[in-house]
This record gives sequence, structure tokens and C-alpha cells, in this order.
Amino acid sequence: MANHNEEMCNFSNNEHFQDVLERSAQAGISRRNLIRGGMGLAALSTVPFLSACGGGDDAPAEKALSFSAVGKSLADNVILPAGYTYTVVHATGDRLVSSIPAYSNKGLETDEWTMRVGDHHDGMEMMFIGADGKFTTTDTGRAVLAVNHESSADSHFWHVKGQTSNGVSGKKFTQFGDWDLGTRPELEVLKEINHHGVSLVEVTKGSTGWTYKLDSLYNRRVTAQTPMRIAGPAAHLADIKALMVTAFDTTGATSRGTLNNCGTGATPWGTMLTGEENWAFYFNMPKGSNPVDDKIKASRARYGVARNPIADAATAASGQGWYTPSATDNRFSRWDISARGASAAADFRNEPNTFGYNVEIDPLTNSTPVKRIAMGRFAHEAAAFSVPVAGKPLAVYQGCDSQNEYIYKFVSAANWDPKDVGGGLAAGDKYLNEGKLYAAKFNADGTGQWLELTITDPKISGYSAYKFANQADVYVNARHAADAVGATKMDRPEWGTVNPANGEIYFALTNNSSRTPARVDAANPRSYNDVDGNKRSGNPNGHIIRFKDKDSLASATAFTWDIFLLGAEEDAGAGINLSGLTANNALSSPDGLKFGEVSGVLWIQTDDGAYTDETNCMLLAAIPGTVGDGKKVTVDSSLIASGTTTTAKVDTFIGATLGDAKLRRFLVGPKGCEVTGLVESPDGKTLFVNIQHPGETTPAIGTAAEFTFQSQWPGNQGYGVAGRPRSATIAISRTDGGKIIG
Repeated sequence: MANHNEEMCNFSNNEHFQDVLERSAQAGISRRNLIRGGMGLAALSTVPFLSACGGGDDAPAEKALSFSAVGKSLADNVILPAGYTYTVVHATGDRLVSSIPAYSNKGLETDEWTMRVGDHHDGMEMMFIGADGKFTTTDTGRAVLAVNHESSADSHFWHVKGQTSNGVSGKKFTQFGDWDLGTRPELEVLKEINHHGVSLVEVTKGSTGWTYKLDSLYNRRVTAQTPMRIAGPAAHLADIKALMVTAFDTTGATSRGTLNNCGTGATPWGTMLTGEENWAFYFNMPKGSNPVDDKIKASRARYGVARNPIADAATAASGQGWYTPSATDNRFSRWDISARGASAAADFRNEPNTFGYNVEIDPLTNSTPVKRIAMGRFAHEAAAFSVPVAGKPLAVYQGCDSQNEYIYKFVSAANWDPKDVGGGLAAGDKYLNEGKLYAAKFNADGTGQWLELTITDPKISGYSAYKFANQADVYVNARHAADAVGATKMDRPEWGTVNPANGEIYFALTNNSSRTPARVDAANPRSYNDVDGNKRSGNPNGHIIRFKDKDSLASATAFTWDIFLLGAEEDAGAGINLSGLTANNALSSPDGLKFGEVSGVLWIQTDDGAYTDETNCMLLAAIPGTVGDGKKVTVDSSLIASGTTTTAKVDTFIGATLGDAKLRRFLVGPKGCEVTGLVESPDGKTLFVNIQHPGETTPAIGTAAEFTFQSQWPGNQGYGVAGRPRSATIAISRTDGGKIIG
């Protein structure tokens, strides 16, 4: 997700762990010591590439990770270790059918982009095509690559002279700015709407590697206008649909589109989940709008929808102005969420309720995507499935990516049956409609609880800040429900991933500018000033937390946890650089996380603004340990703000120090980019990686500095038309034809 999407909407009174610590100390309660010694060969033997070559802390660096660390880079290219190379699979604007022109990279396109690759490439999954054209787990050399597209923050690149506002071209909008929009051109808005969603593209493996196939039967786009089915528990489905009623579908059974698609999840049965992250910023209540009721206001405020309120209406437009081309064409009027009609069935006041979910897509069919309401509504990041065990429920771990938000878990009511592999969306109905939704509470002693979000809990049914009507209301307003039960506020929970070797769960906590020493806790232990370069404060470098459900059961309501890694610049000092990072592996703002099922490593991707004075964003490889393989540490935080210094000490649990042997920088991206989204090919010889928004801070097209691009990648490397930067999917391979991690 892009750095600017850090909106904090959690103003609940949920306690931070500093409050827990102080109360525990007064009660004389000791904290559990999680020291369990070193990583151990038994644990390491589960990692494929170590079982054959030894390991442990004394292993030579060459044996731990089979590549030399990449140094920091500010170059406008993808930098890889010696012996590796990359090709571009596809980039923003590439056509999926030959009946439309190739991409101009000058904003000249006159089509609506429904058959072009979207922008802001993010999470992705790969589903193989069998001889019968259906899903198979076998590598057939043919697959659908399903790529998420996060946002339209760089919309100025898609139009000849940038976005048009009030009849003036060349305006560079931001998602958080207010301006006099006037009436925006219809084609501009349609392009922007259709950049969101997912690109489903057939890729084939040939003698020169993986390439995408033009005019494939499987090529299609899911966009912000694609019809969607609303699905949830049978007992609550009528109440769910009542919250989805709009003028588009007065029954609430369907909705349109998916927005700001960030992380993904591959289901055990062969479909994908795409997470709707920062979807709240595209809706408007223009000046003079009819008011909505207090309950809708409370719901919207918790999600950041239609901000800048004074009384019942917004003071100005905020967002991209998608509602302005027409008040009657509901492709546009749906983004105006004021109470224009006599009821919700006559307008789009409920339109925000239809976003903020995991959307299930079957990449190998043209079936209607499904919004899985029971998994909760928030700013979804990746959906990480537990290791499937026949006869046992499935768990899906989810992050809500905003400051001081929560980590969630959905547990299926149905037990896993391997016969459902290839079952498509019908299998999704079986496992993702019925189940329990939980939010995580991290205790100061290294334990934790999953708190069920159910209307039967008096904390929820009697919550004063938001009056829940029923269980459907709990799903649709999951943030309020998590507030009510007292879940732990985290430092922007981004991607989660599950270690296939032992089922342990890892979450990236990217950063948090609002974390103060008074509000540090065991799970979010740092608040400090970044004193050099891009000066930031709070927790500017982020960390990775990991946990293990009790008895390794997906249905467990208790877990243990520790911090796997704390991001830092290598020269930040021992009090900040608690993981002992060096020039070979220093990182900031971990974002994308994914375990390689072939390599066994944890791939870490960054989306950073604090360290970018020294290096562009990056991809690192880490050898995982196990929860509790490190020690208890006292963190001494100190933050200077407005000339006043505040300090705090907090105990936490940090995993074993990795060192250069077990954590190395593998890739550095072009200028201004985020590195995000990753898939390993089944033979381990290709690594697909997404490069998002290179050149993000380029001045607006039409300004005096319009050709002073921050980045010109990938055109500067010979892909497509040079000039404006483009997001892209790349395929990395070794020049000797071996495995990426060998």
C-alpha cells in the first residue's frame, strides 16, 4: 500500500499495553520469560534449503542464503545480486486484447481501460491451467497471474495533461486534498475507476521465461464497476443485504466493483481473495447535501468516509471527484453518498457499506466475484490461510492497515476436505460464509487472546459509541466491534503470512507516526525520533510480529507471540536497532510478507518514506525461526516533540538475532516505488515481484516541471514507450537457470 494511506480513525478508549504493564506491576504479576535458547537444528530442518546444508548460528553465510547481499541503491532500476536478471511481464496500460491500440504512455487512450492492465500493481497469485482448462495444482507451464491494483493516486500519468479540475487541466490531485472540482470529464473518471481491481492474465512458460498471452480466453479485468455477489451466513444474510440496499440493487443482493486492492490470499481450493484496503476516500458528500442519520455518521467516521463534516454535510469535495460527471448516470452518481432520495433504495447513502471486504475471484472462470461479508469490513490487507488439515477448520488471518488498528482472524465453521480443491466459488461459499470472526489482544506477558466479535457479547451489544442492531451490523462495522471488546491497537497491520513448515503467523507492522512513549506496549514497543535524512517520529521504521495459535490449532482462542524483527537504519543506535541490522539488511517499513513454499524463506518487502534518503524500497529474504527463540528485552523509548522529551520503558520479547547470514537484501527497486506482491514458481526458478508506483512524487503533468520525472522506469530499461513511469510485474531468474534460492 502507498505511504500516504496512513489515515488514523481509531479514537476509541481501548487501552495500550503501557496501561496493562502499570496495572500488572502494581499487582505484582511477573511476565512470562519466553527464552527457549537458540533456533535449533530440529526447527531449521523444516526449512527446505537448510536441511541439506546444515545451518544454525555458526553456518557460513554462503550456506545460509545462496546470494550476496545487494547494497543500498538510489538508482532508477531494479537492482539484483550478481547472477540474477529480470524481465517485465506486464505494466500499467498493457492491452489484454489486440483489438485496442498498444499503450501510448502519453495519456492518449480513448478506451475505458476495461481491457488494459490496471495500475499500482500489488498482491498477486498464480493459478495453473490444466489440460481440461480447469484449475490444477500441477505446474503445466500455463497459468493465470492475478494481480491486484491498489489506487489511483498517480492519475495524472493517465491523461494527456493530468487530471482536469473545474475545466483546468494539469491538476495533480491527492486523495486527501480539497479543491473546486467543477465537472470532471467522463473519460478521465472512467479511466481512473477502471484502474482499480484485479488484472487476470494468462502467462506461459517458454524458452525465454514467462510471458503474458495477448487475446487469451482467460484475460479479463475485475474493476470498480464489475458486478459482485453479496454473501454471508445464512442466519444473518437478510440483515446483511438490508445494509447493502442502494438504487443499483434495492434488494441488497449485489453490488458493484472493488477498490484499492492491496494484499491477496490463495485459497486452498484454488481461488484468490483480494483485499479492499483504502476504499473510503472515493466517496463524497458535496456542499449542501441532504443529511444522513447519526448512526450512518458514526459508522462513516470510524472508517474515514466523507470527511471534513460540518453539521450534516461536507464543506468541500474530497477524493477524486468521481461523482461530478453526472447526477443521473449512476456510474458516477454512486460516489455521492448523501441522502438524496426518500430512502436508501433511492440513492447511494449505503454505497460505502458495499466496500471494505475480502472479495473472492475464480481466476479460471468468468464467474461473478463474491464479497465475503462474514470476514469483516475494514482496510483489508493480505488474507493468510492456516495450513489446511483434513477434518479441521480453516483460519484466515487479516490485517487492517491504518494506524492503531487491529489484527483479525476468521475461523470457518466447516472442516477442511481436500476433495474441495478445484471447487471454485462454491467451495468459498462452504468455508467463508459460515464461521467466527475474532480480533487479537496481545498481552504483556507474551500471550494473547482471540476475542470473538459477536452480538451476544454484552461489550458489543451494549457498546455506547455505536449501537449495533444485529450480527450483520457487527460484520459491517467490525472496527467498532473490535473497539468494543478491547482488541490491541497495532502499528498499521499490513500483510500477514503463514509459515508452511510450522503454521506460525507473521504480520508486518509497517509504521505508526502517532505512537508515543506514553502509548508504547509490549507488542508495539518503540517510539522515537529518526534524527537523520527524512526525519520522522513515532515508530517510523516498523517491525514484524509473529504468533502461534495454541496447540497449532486454527480454531484456538489463545496464542503466544514475540517480535521477529524490528526495522531500523544500521546506525540508529542499539536502543532503536534492537535486531542488530547491518548495511546488508537494514530496512524500514516492512509491508509485504510472504513465505516461499519452495525456498522456505520469508520474503519481506518495504513501502518506506523514512529511509529513502539512503535507499529505494527493497525486498529481503529471511530465514525464519520459531516463536520464543529469542529473549526478553527492555526497550527504552525517547521522543522529542515540540521541545519536550518524553520517555518510557517497556518489556517485550524479541526473536533470535538473524545477522547477515539469515537476513539479506535481495532487491532494491526504482526511484519512488514500493516493492510489493510476490509469487514463487513451483520449480523455484522464477520469482514474480510487483513494482508499484515508481516516480510517485513526479510533479503534475502540465506544470513547469512536468518532465522532471522522479522515475522513468521501466521505459528507461527498454520496456514500452519511454517517459512516464509505470507500475509493473517482473519475473526474476538466475542466469545459470538454477533455483532463486539454491
